[in-house]
Amino acid sequence: MNRSPFNPRSALLGASLLLTLSASPALAQTGGILPLVSVGEKWPQDVESYIIRVSPQDAGKPIGLEIYSPTFNLADYVDGRRGAGYFGDELYKKNEPFDTVFTLSGPNGTVIERKYNMNREHTWESLYAGGLPAGTYTLKVNSNGDGKNSFALRTAAPFVLETSDFTVNARDTEQNALLAARIRVTPDWVGKNVAILNYDMDGAKEAESWVIQPGGKRVNLTTSENGKTATDTFQITPDLVGEWQVFIRVLPTTRQYSNAIRYSFRLADKPTTAVVGGFTPPENIKIQNQLLVDIVDPQGRPVPGATYGLVGDSSVRPILPPGWIPVSSSIVEGKGNVISPTEVRYIPGYNKLRFVARPTSGQLSVDAVAIYGNQRIPLTNVPFTVDGKTLATPTTIPLAPGQYPVQPVAIPGSTFQMPQPGIVTDNTTGKVTIEYRVLTEVTLVTSPDLLNACDVTQLTASAKTDFPYKLPARLKLNLPSGWTSDYPLELNGDFSANQPLRLKTPVRVCRTDTAEAILDPIGLQTTGTARVRAPGGANVSRNVQGGARATLRKDIQPNDRGYTVTLTLTVDSTLENVRITDVLPTGGSTPAVRGTLGVKDGPTLANLNLRPEGDSIILSRVIPGTYVIAYELFTDQPADRVLTPPDLTW
Repeated sequence: MNRSPFNPRSALLGASLLLTLSASPALAQTGGILPLVSVGEKWPQDVESYIIRVSPQDAGKPIGLEIYSPTFNLADYVDGRRGAGYFGDELYKKNEPFDTVFTLSGPNGTVIERKYNMNREHTWESLYAGGLPAGTYTLKVNSNGDGKNSFALRTAAPFVLETSDFTVNARDTEQNALLAARIRVTPDWVGKNVAILNYDMDGAKEAESWVIQPGGKRVNLTTSENGKTATDTFQITPDLVGEWQVFIRVLPTTRQYSNAIRYSFRLADKPTTAVVGGFTPPENIKIQNQLLVDIVDPQGRPVPGATYGLVGDSSVRPILPPGWIPVSSSIVEGKGNVISPTEVRYIPGYNKLRFVARPTSGQLSVDAVAIYGNQRIPLTNVPFTVDGKTLATPTTIPLAPGQYPVQPVAIPGSTFQMPQPGIVTDNTTGKVTIEYRVLTEVTLVTSPDLLNACDVTQLTASAKTDFPYKLPARLKLNLPSGWTSDYPLELNGDFSANQPLRLKTPVRVCRTDTAEAILDPIGLQTTGTARVRAPGGANVSRNVQGGARATLRKDIQPNDRGYTVTLTLTVDSTLENVRITDVLPTGGSTPAVRGTLGVKDGPTLANLNLRPEGDSIILSRVIPGTYVIAYELFTDQPADRVLTPPDLTW
C-alpha cells in the first residue's frame, strides 16, 4: 500500500538487517543503523520472534543482547515531519499510549522481560549481558498501540539471532544496498525447494530486493505489491550449497519515508531460519542502563550454568544451578543497595554487580570392619566403589550433597550385606561402614583316638579361615574327668587365610570320653573323642559240699557317663541267698555311685529278688543256669582304678 510521506499512518515500517557483529566494518558503516520493527496494530505478524541458540560449549558465555532504540521516540515523526535522526518510530493517533515489551525466555522459563514506554530520544541499552545455560532461547517483541516501534538488535559472538519470519523498516534516507539476512544452505537441502517471500513492499517504484547466491550470482526477487505477498522459489542443486545473502534497497522513486516489509523463508514449505540482526550505534552515543552481572565462586571463577533474573526494573537476583549456595553480593560499579546475598537493587545506569556462590559440598567417610564375635576389627585397603570411583578404606571423599550407594567387594571367608547409601549434606560428613562377617572354623583331632587305659594321645585344636586379614584368637581345651595333661591348654595368637592357629597338647586318657575345643572371642566350639580299650575283668569261682559249683566274672566297659559293669554268674545247682560282694572303687572327687541293677539274662523260673545291700548284691534263689546282671557305675576314677575284684558266697 502506498501512503503519503506527510500522513503518519502512511509512513510504514522500515529497516534492513545487518547479519551479525562479525559482518565487515565497511558493510556496517555503509548500511548505517538498520532497524527491525514491531507494529502495534493491523499487521499480519503481531509478535516478532527471534531465536538464540546456546550450545553446551558456549554455555555461560556472555550473550551481550543489546537493543538500539527500544523505546518509542515521540520526536521521531512529529506533525507529519521527520525529526533529526529519524529511525522510523511513528504514532498514528496522537496522545495515545504506546509501549513495547521485550521478553527473553528459555528452557527454564522467562529470563528477562522489560517494558519500554515513550520518550524523546533514541537510546542504546543492554537487555541481557550475562551468560545462559545451554538451550534454545526466544526473544519476543510485542508492541501495544496504534503505531510502530523501530529498533535494532545484536548479540555478542559466537551467538546470533535467527528467525524464519521478521519485519524490517526500509527508510528513504538509506538508499544503499542493505543486508537483510543470511541463509545457510546445507548439502541435505539438495533436491528440495527453498522459497523467499516478501510482503507489502508496495510495488517496483518503492524498493528492490535480491539474493546473492554462492559464487556471487545475483538473482532479483519479485517485488510485492501493497498488502500482497510475492514468492520466489529455488530448487537447490549442489552448486547452490553455501551462504545466501538477501539484500534490499530503497529506490529514489519512493514516495514514503519508511516502508515496513516482512520476509519469510521456507524449506519444502516449512519455516526455516536465517541469521538476522546486528547494528553499529551512531557516533558519540553511549550505552544506557547497561547491567553486567558476574556470578562467580569464592576464587573468582564463573559459576557454570549460573544466570540471573530481574525483579521489576531495579532488582537483580542470581539463578544458581543445583548444588550452589549464595555467599555474598556486591556492587562493583554503579549505584544501589545490597539487600542480601541473593538480591541487589540498583539505580538504572551503568551497573556492574557481582554475586559470589559456593558449591554445596560435604564429605562421605567410608570404612570397613570385620565383625568377629563381639569385636569390630578395622580393615584397611578394602576396595569399594562410590560415585563411579574405586577407592580403598578408610577414606573420606568430598562430594556434593546427595545419596551415594557404596558398592563393596567380596572378601573370601566373609559375608556382607549391602550398606545403606551414604547421605551427604552441605558442610557435613556422612559415614558408611562396610561390615564383613567373618567365617571361621575350629577342629579338634585326637591321634590316636583308640588307646589303652591311661595311654597318651595328642590333641590338636586348629582355628582356620579363608579371611585374608589377621584375626586375634584364643584356643582353649576343656578336658573331661580322667584326662590329664602337663602342657598348656590355651593358646593366644592371630590367624588368617594363610596362617591357621594350632594348639597341640599331649593328654593322658584313662577313660573313653570327649574333649572340647573352644575358639574365642566367637565362642565357636567342637569336640574330639578318644576311646579307651576295656580294662578287662575279674573272675571268682566257688565249690560247696554236695558238689554245688558257682563261678562269677566281672567286666567293665567305659561309656559316655562312666562305666558299664557286667556280672556274669553261672551255677549248676539250686542255691539260696547267694551274695555277690562288689566293692565300689574309692577316691576321686566324688564317691562312686552304683546305678540301677538289672538282670539282662537268666532262667525265667528263678526267683532272684535282686537287691543291693551295702557292697553286696543279694539273690534270693537261683536255679542252675547263667545270669547276667548289669549296672552303670558313676565315678570320675580312671579306668585302671575302677576294676575291683568281686567275691561270691551263699
